[in-house]
Amino acid sequence: MVLIFVIMLLLSGCSSGESSSQKKKSEGTSPSSMEDADPLGKYDETVTIAIGQEIDPSDTSLSEAGDTPLDNQYTRNIKENLNIEVDHAFTASPSNYRQKVSLSIAGNDIPDAMIVNAVELRQMVKADQIADLTDVYNNYASPVIKRIVESTDGIAMDAVTFDGKIMAIPNVQLSADGVHLLWIRKDWLDKLELEVPQTVEDLEKVAKAFAEEDPDGNGKADTIGLAGPDVKTKLYANFLESTNNLYGFDGIFGAYNAYPGYWLDDGSGNQVYGSILPETKEALGKLRDMYADGLIDKEMGVREDSGESVIAGKTGMFFAPWWMPYGPITDAVTEDPEANWQAYAVPLDKDGKFSPHLSSPTNSFVVVRKDYEHPEAAMKLLNNLMAEDAKGTFDASKGGPGYYPLRLVYAPSDETEYSVLALREVLEGNKTAEDFKDKPEYKLLVKDAETIKDVKTEPYDKYDIQYWDMNANKGQWTRAYALLVGGSPLTDNEINGVYSSIYNQTKTMEDRWVNLKKLEDETFLKIVMGQEPLDSFDKFVEEWKKQGGDKITDEVNEMAKQ
Repeated sequence: MVLIFVIMLLLSGCSSGESSSQKKKSEGTSPSSMEDADPLGKYDETVTIAIGQEIDPSDTSLSEAGDTPLDNQYTRNIKENLNIEVDHAFTASPSNYRQKVSLSIAGNDIPDAMIVNAVELRQMVKADQIADLTDVYNNYASPVIKRIVESTDGIAMDAVTFDGKIMAIPNVQLSADGVHLLWIRKDWLDKLELEVPQTVEDLEKVAKAFAEEDPDGNGKADTIGLAGPDVKTKLYANFLESTNNLYGFDGIFGAYNAYPGYWLDDGSGNQVYGSILPETKEALGKLRDMYADGLIDKEMGVREDSGESVIAGKTGMFFAPWWMPYGPITDAVTEDPEANWQAYAVPLDKDGKFSPHLSSPTNSFVVVRKDYEHPEAAMKLLNNLMAEDAKGTFDASKGGPGYYPLRLVYAPSDETEYSVLALREVLEGNKTAEDFKDKPEYKLLVKDAETIKDVKTEPYDKYDIQYWDMNANKGQWTRAYALLVGGSPLTDNEINGVYSSIYNQTKTMEDRWVNLKKLEDETFLKIVMGQEPLDSFDKFVEEWKKQGGDKITDEVNEMAKQ
């Protein structure tokens, strides 16, 4: 009888173990679907996924097309391709989405899936609210998405990995958009017999010549040495808006190894806010002197659009990302075909390095409710988006891509740099467009390769304006000029870039950051424009700390330890 009792206990233990294992699998992917994992496979029976979705009530494109947020070209495509029915656990406007996410976390009322930021992801992991997606990602992520995620050299995957488990699916965005280059009228340099500036001091000399020596030849003192931010742009990019700042002074701050708006490791493992450090004060002092000397646009901060002076041929230099031919440069060259705008990875810092701040390659994540029966469905939605988006089957006029359920941005972080090198190979005759058809993640590369010689003339390794044919096709020219002129500095120079410790808000920031940022922006602008003394920086640091900065710093340090 004792023996029988022991056997029964053992059998009970085995049974319990199988039940636990089965339960665990039910929280992940069912055994049958794991064995037959197909990233784009269609379910035999309809699977429903209830999501949290951001919907802009001011966008009327869906209703004009006769559609709704739950019945549109995207949801119908998903139903047809995957047999997945999309439902809403909640919807929210762009201004209220974060609040809805916070409420669902606090109330433990999690949708089957939704998009969250880094802070929210950590909260949900800590509260044990979301599914382990390790097997889902490994077995269901499409090869295209895996290659894109791998292009971040582990950064995107590190952001979603906790205790060795993949707890979310990360997005990936271009790293190049976070690097702010110096765009210069090289024809003005040549006319005034100047060299491309390498240091801030060199840049001052060029700006002075551009402002005072009549580079446009009209006999009037009406040119701007260096553009400044307008009413819509910023003095510098920051950790919450780390990409695509136009006409700011990002490059000058970087030359002083100053990174205002970024959270930085002080070298001993502690996180500090770059805007309160001595390097930022030093850079502000230099900008203040340059503005006082007339080297920077006198109308900075109040000008409606700094790009207008670029188009009008009145500005000689400005800081911006690689894609500025999509901005004012195409119009500037249309107005003046000899406007030779070129981009450079300068100015350099005291060690002779180009040290810009860098954007995060990932900032949005899809999470899945822990008990959801089909966590792989979320991954399939993303796979389907990339497959369909690459084919261009969706019409944005009938509802923009934001209406696609669980849409994450997927662009290889190295897309700009890779495309530059690929196009050079095509121009040199080493490769053709056919060689890139197995790289669908680089969505425009095949077309770029097919059309590059329509707009780029010989010699193919020279990028000055006289070696291009804009009239052949202005759209193709804009794309190619952006890549080869704007992208080349990113491939031809060592980028000694600096990341922010975080790219999302902490809890206290939700209440305090708007006022703290306003204090920062107003103080720094007044310092540069000479409306306040440079030492008002020290008063700003004290106020910033008192008004919540110290508490926020503690929170950032706590996040960095996790």
